[in-house]
Amino acid sequence: MFARRTSWNLNSNRLSAALQQRRGAGRAILDLTISNPTECGFSYDSGAILAALSQTKVLHYQPEPFGLRCAREAVSDYYKEHGADVEASRILLTTGTSEAYSFIFRLLCDPGDEILIAAPSYPLLQFLADIHDVRLVRYPLFYDHGWHIDFDLLEKQITLKTRAVVAVHPNNPTGQFCSADEMRRLQELCAISNIALVADEVFLDFAHDGAPRPTFAQHSASLNFTLSGVSKICGLPQMKLAWLVASGPQSLRDDALSRLDVIADAYLSMNTPVQLAAPRLLSSRKEFQRQLLERVRTNLAELDRALARQDSCSRLEMQGGWNAVLRVPAVRSDEDLAVELVSGPGTHVHPGHFYDFPRDGYAVLSLITARETFREGIAKFLEFFRA
Repeated sequence: MFARRTSWNLNSNRLSAALQQRRGAGRAILDLTISNPTECGFSYDSGAILAALSQTKVLHYQPEPFGLRCAREAVSDYYKEHGADVEASRILLTTGTSEAYSFIFRLLCDPGDEILIAAPSYPLLQFLADIHDVRLVRYPLFYDHGWHIDFDLLEKQITLKTRAVVAVHPNNPTGQFCSADEMRRLQELCAISNIALVADEVFLDFAHDGAPRPTFAQHSASLNFTLSGVSKICGLPQMKLAWLVASGPQSLRDDALSRLDVIADAYLSMNTPVQLAAPRLLSSRKEFQRQLLERVRTNLAELDRALARQDSCSRLEMQGGWNAVLRVPAVRSDEDLAVELVSGPGTHVHPGHFYDFPRDGYAVLSLITARETFREGIAKFLEFFRA
């Protein structure tokens, strides 16, 4: 009865079962994987946000496939602050970056076509690719005092079925921004290969040193789609306001936008209240980002102090984002480690294989965890390796 594309293994994995068992027994868990900013104790200007959502204009429906002009102009202003001239006409609003990916897959791919994504990377794209009958092909990142794209292997992965390369800037979970040279080489490679470049920039604003990083949303040699949204940059995942920006050679870009107009018009999924609130939501981001980066820096300093007092684990270099990647003794699989941490000291971390790390010996921690929880969780995590 059901499509083969949905034939996933829906049984609970061992880590999920261990978490369920511990919670069912009423035992505490120190969660070092939390990624929902609304559950991390940050303060929001609730009055202004609620007022923006309750404008009388929300009672009037004005369908626009690309989204209301006022909302797209607010996004355009966001890019101006990043030094990029992004016209509102090149912006398409979506209900989350997952929908933006879906639109791009539908635009570019026939069943069986391929999209290249980095490894390690966040696992969401695999499910989106399955739903759209697209095949994901991994290209490796390598670590040498920071993470870098292996361009030799990336080029070898390009085939006649390749339709796009996805670059996450900065990567999740490694926290590495694409360098200026990598940005240029990616655009040139995609232009020469006649494929698109998809840049996921949801963590762009969270450079740990506070220095702004360039965006892919400027004009480029290749057809380019840049994704972002308020889920991360404003800490408002419940608002479901994201976007994609089309750039590149004018003829390709305009053709892409014309086709996207039809796709978006078939869904008309963006709701009016959030679109009208977009200027206020985006204007609130700086205070949220200040709080989040302060939390990240505090937890990172606590992590480094704890790591300095032992010699079993180490932290890999990072530049931005909300996660830290640790190298841990590979005496057991990463899944076994995560299960034992939950069952024993009650500390929950993400095993490296969750992000498609190439081998065992990695754990990923969230740096936006509440400070006290993070401090206690790190202490128990490192104590586990002394036992």
